[in-house]
Amino acid sequence: MAVMLDHVIANVLALQVRLLGCQARLAADTDSEALHDLRIATRRLRSLLRPLHDLPGVDHLDAAGQALGNLTTPLRDREVLAAQLLECNQISAAQARLAHRRQTYASVAESAELQRLLAITDAFPIFLRAAEREGLIRRLHKRLDQRLEKQWKKLRQALQDPAHDRHRLRLLIKRVRYAAEAYPQLEHAGRRLQRTLKCAQGDLGDWHDRLQWLLQAEQQHDLQPCVALWQTQLQEAEQRADETLERLQAVLAQR
Repeated sequence: MAVMLDHVIANVLALQVRLLGCQARLAADTDSEALHDLRIATRRLRSLLRPLHDLPGVDHLDAAGQALGNLTTPLRDREVLAAQLLECNQISAAQARLAHRRQTYASVAESAELQRLLAITDAFPIFLRAAEREGLIRRLHKRLDQRLEKQWKKLRQALQDPAHDRHRLRLLIKRVRYAAEAYPQLEHAGRRLQRTLKCAQGDLGDWHDRLQWLLQAEQQHDLQPCVALWQTQLQEAEQRADETLERLQAVLAQR
């Protein structure tokens, strides 16, 4: 138990350092990946702690991470769209979405959502040690193993549904992938499965992006020059994602 708890605390501290680094990069506007890296660190923190939802402080930390995600999602979506517009040589449309980046980054760095997440993360190892002393953390290895297995079961059931929702599958795949990476000692995903999960997440992400851009194009007229391309790419992404999901289902059957 102590070894697993030490693993959790060490990862919380490592992710706290990453969050602080991202905050500094955003405040100084050092690079274009700071916001993305902040979101990844937040997602990994939530994935690490989600299986511990019954312990003190976990729900508060998860809620803080969700709030930061809600704040940054539209900002990151705008960045991704701008990059796509540059690829399509729609320079003015891309620049319009990248305008005021410095102010946007600074607002995230100073946001109440990020400050709250950092504050809770800073205190979280103390919460865990206190829970350990109170006897609230028992059979941690087994509890984590069982809870991660429930996530895999949900994914399997969703994949077997003929009318599966690609968006829900994308979220479930993210959840099991990051949880498996957070707890490698539980050996829930070998290298082949990890590669297939990553591929499926990427293919579903491509599909999701095109779908969202086409919806936005109905209201944002400067996106119209890209509509025909995105419609073609959407169909290709759907087919590619469905093929990858079939491979994933086959790999999971051998797990």
